[in-house]
Amino acid sequence: MLHPRRSAQTVLLCDLCETVDLQSHCELCNVHLCKACVGEHLSDLSKKHNVVSFLHRKSTPNYPKCPTHADKHSELYCEECDVPVCSTCVSKKHRGHNLCDVLEKFSSKTESLQKDLEELESRICPRYEEMASGVQTEKSELETNYGKLTTAADQQGEALHREVTAIVNQRKSDIQEMKNKHMAALDKNTDEITQRITELRKIIEDLKKILNTKDVSLTSTYKSRNGEFRQLPPKVRVTLPSLSPQKINTEKLREMFGSLSPLSINTEQGDTMKSAEAVSSPPVKPLLDEPRVTATIDTGYDTNELFSVSCLSEDQVWTCGDNETMKLLNLQSKLLTSIQTKSGNKPTDIAVTRDGDLVYTDEYKHTINLIKNKKIQTVITLQGWRSRNVCCTAANDLLVTMDSDDGEPSKVVRYSGSTEKQSIQFDDQGRPLYSSGGFYKYLSENKNLDICVADRGASAVVVVNQSGKLRFRYTGHPSNTKQSFNPFGITTDSQSHILTADCWNHRIHILDQDGQFLRYIQCDLCTPWGLCVDIRDNLFVAERFTAKVKKIQYL
Repeated sequence: MLHPRRSAQTVLLCDLCETVDLQSHCELCNVHLCKACVGEHLSDLSKKHNVVSFLHRKSTPNYPKCPTHADKHSELYCEECDVPVCSTCVSKKHRGHNLCDVLEKFSSKTESLQKDLEELESRICPRYEEMASGVQTEKSELETNYGKLTTAADQQGEALHREVTAIVNQRKSDIQEMKNKHMAALDKNTDEITQRITELRKIIEDLKKILNTKDVSLTSTYKSRNGEFRQLPPKVRVTLPSLSPQKINTEKLREMFGSLSPLSINTEQGDTMKSAEAVSSPPVKPLLDEPRVTATIDTGYDTNELFSVSCLSEDQVWTCGDNETMKLLNLQSKLLTSIQTKSGNKPTDIAVTRDGDLVYTDEYKHTINLIKNKKIQTVITLQGWRSRNVCCTAANDLLVTMDSDDGEPSKVVRYSGSTEKQSIQFDDQGRPLYSSGGFYKYLSENKNLDICVADRGASAVVVVNQSGKLRFRYTGHPSNTKQSFNPFGITTDSQSHILTADCWNHRIHILDQDGQFLRYIQCDLCTPWGLCVDIRDNLFVAERFTAKVKKIQYL
C-alpha cells in the first residue's frame, strides 16, 4: 500500500487498525502492530505474546494463502475450529482460541500420512499380494489334483469295462461339477482380493500425491482407511474330494465303484493385522512418585450424576451420566457435541471404537448402539439379558458385561459387529466368575489381551485371559483391613497396568498385569467412578459427586 503523504515509498500498516504505520510485531500470533494497538493485543492473557520491534522480527516462512482472506497468509492454525487462519481471522473470528503454527500442524498431519503410507506399502499391501499369490498357486495345482481323481475314475472304469461305463460317466460329471464349484469359489476369492489391492494401490497413489503436493487443504481433510484394510479378506478353505475305489463285484457294481466325498468350501474370517504401533513394543514409562492433575473438565451434569468417560483424543472426551444426553467436551469444558439416546433412556455405559465412533449400552432396551456421523444404529438386541458396561478391544471387537433379566447370572460377551464370538461366565470348575445381581461391572482389555472386570458386587477385580480362563482376582491391598474395596471404573495403559477406581475410598489402585499392587493415585479425588486413558497414557477420571472429569499424569 502507498502512503498518501509518501507516494514514492511503500508503507506497511498495522494489521489491527489498518490505518497507522506498524512499529512492532508479535512473533506468537505473527501480527504487525502499531504503537497504539500493542496494549490492546497484549490484553489477551490467554497466550504468552512475544512483541518485538518490527526490524528485529524473525523471517517469515512460506505460509499458505488464507482461505478466507485472499490477500493474507495463514500463519496459524485454530485448534478449536480446525482451520488455518491469518492475522485478520485471529483478530476477529478466532480471538481467544487455541492457536498453533500452521506449518507445525501441517508437519504433524504429514507425519501421520507418512506412517499410513509406510504401513500400506510395507505391511498391508504385501499381505494382500501374498494372499493373492497363494490363491493363484492353489488354482494352478487344481488341475493336477482333479486330474488325479479323473485318472482314478478312468482306471476303475477300465477294470469294470462296459458294465460300469454309465457309472464312470456319472462320477466324472460329479467331479467336474465339484471342480467348477471349487474354481468358482477361488475365482470369487481372487476377485475380492484383487479389488482390495486395487483400492489399496489407489490410496497409496493418492497419499503420495498429497505428500508430494504438500497441500494443506488435502492433508487436513484426509481420512485414514488403514483400519479398514487391517481386516484382511476372508480366505477360502477347500477340502479336496477323494475317490475310494472298491474291489469289483458285478452284483454290487455301483457300491463297489466307490463314493466320492463331497466338495467342502468354507470361508474363514480373515485375520486382523495389528497396526504398526501395536506391533512395536511400547517404551517403558515409570510411575511418577506424585501424580498430578493437569486439567479439570466441568461436564455440566448435576452433582451425583456423572458415570462414564471415554477418550476420543488427548483433549476431547465423551461423557455420560444420569440422563439421556451424552456429551463431547474439550479440556476447557467447552461442549463440542451432545447426542441423546435413541430411546430417551439414560445410557448405561459408553466406549469409543478404534474408528472414533461412539458405542453406548441401554440396559432398559437390552440394546447395544453405535453412533456414526451423529446417526444412531442399534447393532445388537439381547434376549433375556440386560447390557451393562462396554469396552472396545484392540481388534475392534466389543466386550460387554451383562446380567440375566432375573438378576442372577452375569457374563462377559465378545461381539464382532453384531455377531457373538465368545461368552465368558464360568471357571474351570463350573463356578460363576462374576457376582450376580444388577451391579455395574466396568471392563477393559489389557495389552496382553487379558479381560479385566471391576466386579463391584464381589468387591474384586476379576481378570481372565483371552480364552476366558481365570488368571487372578484382586480384592484390595492386603495391608488394608479396615476399609472395604469398592471397584467401579477400570482401564489399562500401554505398560499393561490395570487401574481401577476405589470409589468410596476416593482413590485409584494401580496394579501390574499379574495383579500385584503398585501404588495409589489420590490427587484429592472425590468419588472416582469412570476411568479411561488416552494414547499418551493420561488418565481421565469421572468424579460422580462433583460431575467433573480430571486429567491426571501418573507416568
